[in-house]
Amino acid sequence: MHAPSLPDRTIDAYADVTRSDRLERLRSLADTLADSRILHVNSTATGGGVAELLRSIIPLCNDLGVDTDWLVMDADDEFFEVTKAMHNALQGSGPPLTEEMKATYRTVNEENAIELEDEAEYDLVVIHDPQPLGMLDHLEAAMPTTAIVWRCHIDLTDPSSEYLAFVSEYTARVDHAIFSRSGYVGDTAVPETSIVYPSIDPITEKNRALDAETVATERNRLDPLSFEDPLVTQVSRFDPWKDQFGTLEAYRRASADVPDLQLALVGGMAGDDPEGLELYEQVAEEAAADPNVHVLTDLPDSGVNVLQRESDVVVQKSLREGFGLVVSEALWKRTPVVGSNVGGIPLQIVDGETGYLVGPDDAAAAGERVVDLLEDDDRRAKFGRNAREHVRERFLLPRQLVELLDVLADELDRDR
Repeated sequence: MHAPSLPDRTIDAYADVTRSDRLERLRSLADTLADSRILHVNSTATGGGVAELLRSIIPLCNDLGVDTDWLVMDADDEFFEVTKAMHNALQGSGPPLTEEMKATYRTVNEENAIELEDEAEYDLVVIHDPQPLGMLDHLEAAMPTTAIVWRCHIDLTDPSSEYLAFVSEYTARVDHAIFSRSGYVGDTAVPETSIVYPSIDPITEKNRALDAETVATERNRLDPLSFEDPLVTQVSRFDPWKDQFGTLEAYRRASADVPDLQLALVGGMAGDDPEGLELYEQVAEEAAADPNVHVLTDLPDSGVNVLQRESDVVVQKSLREGFGLVVSEALWKRTPVVGSNVGGIPLQIVDGETGYLVGPDDAAAAGERVVDLLEDDDRRAKFGRNAREHVRERFLLPRQLVELLDVLADELDRDR
């Protein structure tokens, strides 16, 4: 296991973007946790929303005086192929679960958990998603008084029963589980649950306001993409659930009504997702014949910021979605979003006020809604204003951190 490098964060930096009572509540909660040691464990330090959230949450907790560490699993491709299959199956579509897959999962988790023996004992460990759950056997023996919280970030509304049963062997033994939506709890075996919506960090390079020089630099870097012609963008990992092919179909339908329409499909590669490169190549091949489609990968955060900010419309046509914080990223930048009504997307888009919701398989409706927005400048501007305030109230990091620390403080108090 290894500890990722972390940026500097201070809670005072959020004073201009969030309510003062939330910051005071954070300081109060931090005082109650001042004598506790907390560890977060996940499977990757790069790519995907979980790593992004932890990169902000961990330094903020320490700035508040809560002794908090973050460790990332060390694993090979074989393990990540198993956990990717697990992720897909828990969201509704995956291969049969074999005894060999279970053995790979348990072996890698045990190897990582053994490394924790050299760490000072923690009062509470937060395990993120299914990948590190297999560490529980060893943690129970090595840290018998430690409270364990499972943080599930994925959509469990229609899981494979055999995978859910395997995961439930572990989740039934944690002390508490946190989900992103109440509908995700389902039949998962967990003793107690809380619902905490994820959030975006408004002061990161991806989400902060940019100066004119940075915007100009990133625009030049994105050449030949033009910011003078209409532009639709989707920002997502290259993952089958993000449905880049469906977004291509929606774009093609919209381009019949909007001359010179462009599409940017932007994605990164998560360290724990072996499917990413293969899907990127498939999407790039599908789009290659159209010079107005730009398939971009591993842009700097400032480049993603510029694209979300300068696009006319952002699309998030996911088939399944744990939460989809790229929606709030765009809305925060006053860009309306056309998104699927799955997962956490309907919590972020107020249909007809900040963007539009469509069925996950309805590329035609997505294309029509894109055209509706592109042809009405006043509507886009109004939706953008609404979007900014909606995200300010519900989906910025200080709100999430208040709710997270509330859960951890209650769990530690009960444990003591």
